[in-house]
Amino acid sequence: MSEATVHIVDDDPALRCALMRLCRSSGLLAVGHGDAAALAATRVRTAPECILLDVRLAGENGLSVQEALRSAGSTVPIIFLTGFGTIPMTVRAMRGGAVEFLTKPVVAEVLLDAVHRALETDAAALEARRAREALAERLQALTPRELDVMRCAIGGLMNKQIAAELGITEITAKVHKRRVMEKMQARSLADLVRMADQIGVAATRQR
Repeated sequence: MSEATVHIVDDDPALRCALMRLCRSSGLLAVGHGDAAALAATRVRTAPECILLDVRLAGENGLSVQEALRSAGSTVPIIFLTGFGTIPMTVRAMRGGAVEFLTKPVVAEVLLDAVHRALETDAAALEARRAREALAERLQALTPRELDVMRCAIGGLMNKQIAAELGITEITAKVHKRRVMEKMQARSLADLVRMADQIGVAATRQR
């Protein structure tokens, strides 16, 4: 995962540098931050990332930073580091979507394991997002009539039923359905149903 980036947010320069060296020793790109101001929430990302975030930062609370990032739309996985931890603090962090809540001093292998899990989670999320975007682009290529046919097809209607539903001939329904399959790059009706579910296309059921 050579393109992966770990953002290390800690106001202790020595610890921040040590964590950066540790991540780099594992082949990861590590970027250090003295505070959370540089963590952009809504920028476009093309490679997996995660954030190592200290709970206690000078002038700010790591848990509040997490909440602000999530509210702003950030999906970057967060791993918390703290010199002390309480159960309510841990619960709040995990409810906010934190991958892990680690107490300092942390064993290198434990930290790296958490980082790799976070990056793998983010990589899967980015791939799913790209897949949805690609499907949305294919959907935009459909004509209004083809979209109607798609809704009928994923609702389980046969060509004859689609024709009756839309007031067209059965041959025309077949042609439209074939074009839908081609444009959506669906290999089967089950594949088309799965795609529709991913991008929120509602089915037309037989009346």
